[in-house]
Amino acid sequence: MRLILVQCSVSYEGRLNAYLPSAKRLIMSKADGCIAIHADGGAYKPLMWMNAPNRVSEEANNWIISNPKGEKLIIKIEEIFSDISYELGSDPGLHKDGVESHLQELLAENPQSLEKGLTLTRREYFTEIGPVDLLCRDSKDQAVAVEIKRRGGIDGVEQLSRYLDFLNRDPKLRPVRGIFAAQQITPQAKVLAKDRGIATIEVDYEQLTSTERGQGGFGSSGQF
Repeated sequence: MRLILVQCSVSYEGRLNAYLPSAKRLIMSKADGCIAIHADGGAYKPLMWMNAPNRVSEEANNWIISNPKGEKLIIKIEEIFSDISYELGSDPGLHKDGVESHLQELLAENPQSLEKGLTLTRREYFTEIGPVDLLCRDSKDQAVAVEIKRRGGIDGVEQLSRYLDFLNRDPKLRPVRGIFAAQQITPQAKVLAKDRGIATIEVDYEQLTSTERGQGGFGSSGQF
């Protein structure tokens, strides 16, 4: 992990063009290649970022970060106030709470609750960038990656997007599409998911547990 406090301006070139004028900011460079630019505010969400995999080129006071999609972040550094690096080592990963873990278990047992004809290939499918909650096959034998959250926000869509980018580089799996499932999904997450071709499905945990006990049916609402 590298943390750099700088005076900088940032431009993004890709599906749209965006620009951050000169200001004091924090650049966070993670070991996996992820680059994020933060301001002193706005909670945890960066102003701009680029997920791995990407290529970082440091040329004098310019950083150019590019990815296989042709997107670019260009950081023009005017002054460096602090530049520190830490070796954080391996992380044990996220331990899900009882509801989210149980929701994953229920959907793994009955993937057709999400989509007719969906069958489970593997739960917690391992990748080098983290485990995919469910890897499934649909009725047309296409691979489907399912990310499950208790409350679905933009971060969950970003996480699933990273998995899809990674999985679609595997010739044995591609093409792989995504389903983002949660008890609640924010409007912003639905918009982002739709833009990236990811289906969103809100699941009813209570009805799922009722189905598990044999007391009722399953209800959900979906967006594609």
